Amino acid sequence: MLKLYYATGTCALATYMSLEEAGADYTAERLSFKDNQQNSPDYLAINPKGRVPALVTDRGVLTETPAMLAYIAQTFPKAKLAPLDDPFDFAQVQSFNSYLCSTAHINHAHKMRGARWATQESSFADMKAMVPKTMGACFALIEQKMFKGPWVMGDQFTICDPYLHTLSHWLEGDSVDIDATPKIADHFKRMSDRPAVRKVMDAQKA
Repeated sequence: MLKLYYATGTCALATYMSLEEAGADYTAERLSFKDNQQNSPDYLAINPKGRVPALVTDRGVLTETPAMLAYIAQTFPKAKLAPLDDPFDFAQVQSFNSYLCSTAHINHAHKMRGARWATQESSFADMKAMVPKTMGACFALIEQKMFKGPWVMGDQFTICDPYLHTLSHWLEGDSVDIDATPKIADHFKRMSDRPAVRKVMDAQKA
């Protein structure tokens, strides 16, 4: 059985949703960032980065969302969560998820994680002020150049879709109007209706 460590409202929800979509046998353990559980000795023994998500497998621990999503797609091929038989198409999936991880997520993090990059309060304010612009630009690029429709990669639902949906949840808090990107807004609504997504989001409220 797989075990996912996650926290509410974080990128870990993409992995959580993908496990559910895959029909995986897994458990999920919530960490409280408010109580700093991600830096507890017990969790640091699992993930020394002190971040979520972490996925415990029978071969060891995986971290970083794109890696976990690819692992889920490859471990549960019958779920057809990625084009595993086409190296180029699979690389496109990896490219999209890497963009979310390395660019969109980092832009979002500048709103409340400025201490990772600077020490001056004025720098924090500057970073926070830029978030609506940088996140808006990321999602405009996805809308115009990367989103194939009706799902991210086209007709086939993939691991890209839970990841995009997870980050789309952050837009309102980042002062970005999701309706400015109508294809993504429609995607958000359709994702919200999927049973796997509803189950994961309901678990956040418990």
